[in-house]
Amino acid sequence: MKYAQLRRYTINKGQMDSWLECFKEEIEILEHIGIKVESYWINEEKTQFIWIRSFGSSKESIAELETKFYGTTWWKTNVDRVRSHIAHREFEIIFS
Repeated sequence: MKYAQLRRYTINKGQMDSWLECFKEEIEILEHIGIKVESYWINEEKTQFIWIRSFGSSKESIAELETKFYGTTWWKTNVDRVRSHIAHREFEIIFS
């Protein structure tokens, strides 16, 4: 069994294109440290960005890999810019 997160971000009005640019930068960092982006898409209204990212085979791997990501220089430098796009976020753990 593999642990994953289904994440839903409501993106601020008019910022979806800018968000996608940020996200494409973020994907490389995530995958480099071991968080795999399985899929992502935008809802029909173009207000929500939905994505699935997977971790290892244990629940502890989520915390371990998120700590690595949030400790990167890239994240520390870009956290405000990234989060300025997001009006609301929610996520849930899923299994595959």
